[in-house]
Amino acid sequence: MKVVVGSKNPVKINATRAALQQVFKADDKLEVVGVDAPSLVADQPMTEAETRLGAVNRVKACLAEHQANWYVAIEGGVDKFTDGPATFAYVAICNGEHWSVGRSANLPLPESVYASLTAGEELGNVMDNLFDTHNIKQKGGAIGLLTNHLATRQSVYELAIILTMAKFNFLPLYTD
Repeated sequence: MKVVVGSKNPVKINATRAALQQVFKADDKLEVVGVDAPSLVADQPMTEAETRLGAVNRVKACLAEHQANWYVAIEGGVDKFTDGPATFAYVAICNGEHWSVGRSANLPLPESVYASLTAGEELGNVMDNLFDTHNIKQKGGAIGLLTNHLATRQSVYELAIILTMAKFNFLPLYTD
């Protein structure tokens, strides 16, 4: 079974592989390939709507350019909610016929970090500067740093993918 991930980021590829291995109970039957797929949104999406659109756009680009059984895209973004700024990710999954779009949990962000993002910086770069790390977005991410590594970007993405796959587990319940 071939899975195309709309990113070459190893965290997104590994999260997809780990999640779908659990969903399909398949150890080495999955071929998971990361590809460049444009989100057509800002490098740092600043709203839920923009973040969701980025994930959907990446899957659409994968569908147009690649042959696979499954297409997955994960788009991280930020927004300011009633309880303060937070980062999260949208997940879009398509099997060529049916779609499912889901979202991860929120990770609260400090106001100072959010201010840097509204000034045009990307979350990974802000966190690298704040915590003296390098390329954290391809490792544990802000999630790992702010949770003392109790959760990571990959673990949150894995759960979001598993939840988004619920629709495919019981497709007749979701289709009319």
